[in-house]
Amino acid sequence: MEQKNITVGLGAALLVALGGVYFITRPSPPPSMAPTASAAAPSASASAVASAEPEGSGDAGSEGGADSVLDMVTAPAGSSQLPPTAPKQVGFGVVLFVYEGAQAAPPGSRSKAEALTLARAAVETAKKDFAEAVKQGDRGSLKDAGRVPRGILEDHIELTLFTLDKGQVADEPIDTPRGYWVVKRND
Repeated sequence: MEQKNITVGLGAALLVALGGVYFITRPSPPPSMAPTASAAAPSASASAVASAEPEGSGDAGSEGGADSVLDMVTAPAGSSQLPPTAPKQVGFGVVLFVYEGAQAAPPGSRSKAEALTLARAAVETAKKDFAEAVKQGDRGSLKDAGRVPRGILEDHIELTLFTLDKGQVADEPIDTPRGYWVVKRND
């Protein structure tokens, strides 16, 4: 049963990531199809989006702006905290340390304090040899977890991951709903 829950959870995460990739890579709609505040009888959501759109942010070439109105709706608040030089997507690796109370944590999991101690020790190992740190982590730890676009991960995770330099390991573990993560930006 536990294996099934993990598989279902990973499958759901993959679907969310694929959906994010679709929204990032799809072409922008022609200007004639973009919702505007002056459209006759706009829906409540279209009005909210149009009024929330900062001037010039809908242009694909604008610095730091969304590629379309839909991107603004799906992007979390953390995306706006990223510097303009942050990439639109990154490849990363993760070392996971699950603790009691985290999503998909098995019964009898370690305490949060124990997980943090292990994660902090793994940061030091990861800076020298990330593959070795992955071996120390729990199931779900991956040297290459793939590529993730902005707007998929929680704000604080995204802010850390998207501001790392290529090849850099975060100095501190990140507390996530799934446990502590030690992350490395691969590209």
